[in-house]
Amino acid sequence: MLIPTPRRTMPIQLGFLCALIAAPLLAAQAPAHLPLQSRDVFDLETASDAQISPDGRYIVYVRNNNDIMTDSVRQSLWLIDVQSGEQQALQADGHDNFSPRWSPDGRRIAFVSTADGKPQLYMRWLDSGRTSMLTNLTAGPGDLTFSPDGRWLAFSQFVPKSVEPLAKAPEKPEGATWAPEVTLVDSVVYRVDGQGYLKHGYRHLFLVAADGGAARQLTTGNFNHGGRMSFTPDGKRLIFSANRNDDWEYDNVESEIYAIDIASGEIAALTHRKGPDATPAVSPDGRSIAYVGFDDREQGYQVTHLYVMASAGGEPRTLAATLDRDVNDPRWASDGRGIYYSYDDHGVRRIAYVGLNGRQREIVGGLGGEDIGRPYSGGEFSVADNGRIAYTATSITRPPDVAMVEPSGRQRRLTHLNSQLDYRALSDGERIEWQSSHDGRTIEGWLMKPAAFDPQRKYPLLLEIHGGPFASYGPAFSIEMQRYAAQGYFVLYCNPRGSTSYGEEFGNLIHHAYPGFDYDDLMSGVDAVMARGNIDADNLFVTGGSGGGVLTAWIVGKTSRFRAAVVAKPVINWTSFVLTADFNNFFYRYWFAAPPWEDQAAYWQRSPLSLVGNVTTPTMLLTGEADYRTPMSETEQFYQALKLRKVPTAMLRVPEASHGLTARPSNQIAKVDNIIAWFEKFRHGKAEAPGT
Repeated sequence: MLIPTPRRTMPIQLGFLCALIAAPLLAAQAPAHLPLQSRDVFDLETASDAQISPDGRYIVYVRNNNDIMTDSVRQSLWLIDVQSGEQQALQADGHDNFSPRWSPDGRRIAFVSTADGKPQLYMRWLDSGRTSMLTNLTAGPGDLTFSPDGRWLAFSQFVPKSVEPLAKAPEKPEGATWAPEVTLVDSVVYRVDGQGYLKHGYRHLFLVAADGGAARQLTTGNFNHGGRMSFTPDGKRLIFSANRNDDWEYDNVESEIYAIDIASGEIAALTHRKGPDATPAVSPDGRSIAYVGFDDREQGYQVTHLYVMASAGGEPRTLAATLDRDVNDPRWASDGRGIYYSYDDHGVRRIAYVGLNGRQREIVGGLGGEDIGRPYSGGEFSVADNGRIAYTATSITRPPDVAMVEPSGRQRRLTHLNSQLDYRALSDGERIEWQSSHDGRTIEGWLMKPAAFDPQRKYPLLLEIHGGPFASYGPAFSIEMQRYAAQGYFVLYCNPRGSTSYGEEFGNLIHHAYPGFDYDDLMSGVDAVMARGNIDADNLFVTGGSGGGVLTAWIVGKTSRFRAAVVAKPVINWTSFVLTADFNNFFYRYWFAAPPWEDQAAYWQRSPLSLVGNVTTPTMLLTGEADYRTPMSETEQFYQALKLRKVPTAMLRVPEASHGLTARPSNQIAKVDNIIAWFEKFRHGKAEAPGT
């Protein structure tokens, strides 16, 4: 118990003695760097969709935080004064507020909010601080785009279509209770992961006055429209991308750039090639349109290039032609002399600029997206008229914050959303390389040490494999990797052949050959890490999700070197996958040379189920019950096969979860907790293991 003492009456000698005694006590009470705990997931926040004002004075961004009471992610809008660095809540009312877009004069911000119960368009006036709902829509709006004069907002919205039943049911007696009515399905893609079974209808483009009123539908027909839109400077035409071909249902890669006349509604195609053309951006003078796409060769991976064409269409020319990377999100410089864009290189998202003369320069790297479960590359940016760029920046030890880079190249981080992590023992990642045992190719990865690493001890190693398979990991924050490290594991994650951000040739090393030699890349990585020391050779573990789940299931069928495995949301049987996955019209055509009924041997040869007779590794399966990308039936096949073979196995089903698996914070916690628990169950000598 502390007893207050008058300061002036304390003898000098006694005060000095008390200070000496108190010093070690204060040191002992200083915040310790504790390991990450499950509950810490609810404390994490991320920044996304950072939009800089036209004059570069302010940045509005979406602040995503986890609500522990509703087990959901809440989105609010925050405004940053670039000069002072001060920020304030712009729209943080307990509802979801997202998709902020500046008016051309920088005096208003349009956004979407659920304040009325369902998503609607809202407008915020910065000078008065007033907010008003602009629409009363029946479905959520997306792809908000201001007209150049600021008088109009274009957006996309789902429009339902009534469908006559195949057979009309007889009239039921009054008060009778019958079974629910049957549902007629007649579309090629009838369910989509994260959306469930699709309603009859199509997404169309609309126009609404920026001061509110009835919205006018611009497009019609049995086609879907959406994505990036761009007005011509005179506001008379709206440029967009869509697939309006008669056979669009059978080709979800194809799209063209179109122009719609706002007054007449007349639509004209501006591109005409086989392959996607998307994310159009009209130049400030209205003479040119920038967009991205590729000539479709029906490969598993095809690099997206940057093009510029005349605003009336015609033969395009390629910019940044020497860049063997996917170009994303083209944005014109205000003077019209060049284009900003982003691309992924060696697992890192970067912003670059290319002039119309073809000269390229990199501006900044280290962008990060709001999905912090695993360390995928990602992130967004926006550009002011004065050349300032706002973006979301991440590192292995920090989730995305808002950052800015000046035309001079000076960088500033403007938010510090997760200061509580300063008092957590986090693991940094070391970039490493090795040569694949298959062909000597260099493979890149990152190795995270246990958070409380002691160089005198040996630790278990966890190999974590990314999905896609055409995707990439990088030096980005990952709550899953950090929690594994906090539990005393070395964590290895890497980009085996087939990963993006290394060029088209590297990505297509698995074209019609996945899984395959990517297995050798991964095993060579494990060997390289073990050769460095501090690894307990008796405690190797492996896990991965989606494409990483495929490879994990493949690995346990090829080797018994791992003590336990967790196969998350996998493909086990390529035939059943192709015929039950949501985008069936894509997978059979781009990942295989023929449909399964024409070449069943090819499908079986690449199916992990073909190797199930070799599996001895204790294997747990983990999948969401509402996963329509890699449906639960894939997991069930492998589980039942392993059970029949009496291999130690378990199946963890996540209710209501889609392919993302961790949309709710508690799902994220359950995923990691159960993976760790499965590994600990089979860990050799765990009584003597660190952290137990």
